[in-house]
Amino acid sequence: MSETIRILVVDDEPDVEGLITQRFRRSIRKGEMEFVFACDGVEALELLDQDASVAMVLSDINMPRMDGLSLLAHLNELHQDLKTVVVSAYGDLGNIRTAMNRGAFDFVTKPIEFSDLETTIQKTLAYLKEFKELQRQRNEAEMARAALSRYFSPNVVKALSDTSEGLKPGGERREATFLFTDLTGFTHLVENTEPDVIVELLNSYIDGVARIIFAHDGTVMKVIGDAMQATFGAPIDQPSHAADAVACALEIDQFTEEYCAKWKSKGVNLGSTRIGVNTGEAIIGNFGGDSFFDYTAYGDAVNVAARLESANKVLGTRICVSESTVKQIDNFGGRPVGKLRLAGKSGSVTAYEPLSDTQISALDLQAYCEAHELLAAGDVGARQAFAVLVGKMSDDPLTLFHLQRSLAGALDVEIDLSVK
Repeated sequence: MSETIRILVVDDEPDVEGLITQRFRRSIRKGEMEFVFACDGVEALELLDQDASVAMVLSDINMPRMDGLSLLAHLNELHQDLKTVVVSAYGDLGNIRTAMNRGAFDFVTKPIEFSDLETTIQKTLAYLKEFKELQRQRNEAEMARAALSRYFSPNVVKALSDTSEGLKPGGERREATFLFTDLTGFTHLVENTEPDVIVELLNSYIDGVARIIFAHDGTVMKVIGDAMQATFGAPIDQPSHAADAVACALEIDQFTEEYCAKWKSKGVNLGSTRIGVNTGEAIIGNFGGDSFFDYTAYGDAVNVAARLESANKVLGTRICVSESTVKQIDNFGGRPVGKLRLAGKSGSVTAYEPLSDTQISALDLQAYCEAHELLAAGDVGARQAFAVLVGKMSDDPLTLFHLQRSLAGALDVEIDLSVK
């Protein structure tokens, strides 16, 4: 059943209500139109304050208390969605011109030709219908934009909003950099902490990490509990995706360390965020069909990033990135970790630990790299080199990891993480 159109007629002539009702009786009986009446502008505004269903106003100009021109001024201020058709005599063209300048949609002249009035009403209602449809589409677009902003950076949202090509169903194979995060100790915390504390902690943590990802033009693909998956280089091109992902990882690391310190002061102990980063080709796109939307990525490059995140548990590092990522970054700041044998991989993945400027200045990076070269060459001198480094940097887990391996007889950088 179609919606009944409600029209407010504002006129002080006593016979107008009867004439309008008689002329449009068929439309009224069918429920297509419904008319309400006011004798002047004051009564019209009172009625509109109580009745939000009025779609259009048909108003005379010359009326007591408040004339049609004054009513127009109030309608433009208080009821901007309404469209007003003014009624005036042939000889009153000055008032008609003023009414149109004040926002009247159209006009009819007195004496009223009801066929003209009916045509004008239909034209106005057709415009209103089109206007409401455009408004609905705009609202949907704004809702879609708001939804996109929860997953993509502002730059990506703008690019997707400007084109219809960005998020079409289906996928494509493309190179990108993938980042995985995991907050250590969170599962244990959930089991031993009040729900309201967990909700506050998790919401602010996810929001903080997501903001950092967006600041580096990354895309949040998944949030599973405290773990997050992000992609750099999709859905829009991002030539510096590898460098952006590593810069993002370093900022997330700094954020988490400060975040954990803040919560520790409240008596809540959190672990660090482990991060894995890898660059490679994957199939990226929309999956799930019409009933479910999932913008995600599939491929070995994605799996390697997830495995590198887990590798931090054994290595003692907080960030682990692959050689394929490092090769795309000019002046990479960091140190080699080793050749990692990861679950599901036939070969090894050469991994690095990116370091901030502050971390680099706190470490004897040259001595570490020299010790690592000795270890890679199978030189027994690596043991002594790492022992000396541990003496200098007793709080460096990666150096201690290599020392323990070398003391156990492993004089190489082949680290088997394929079995949990």
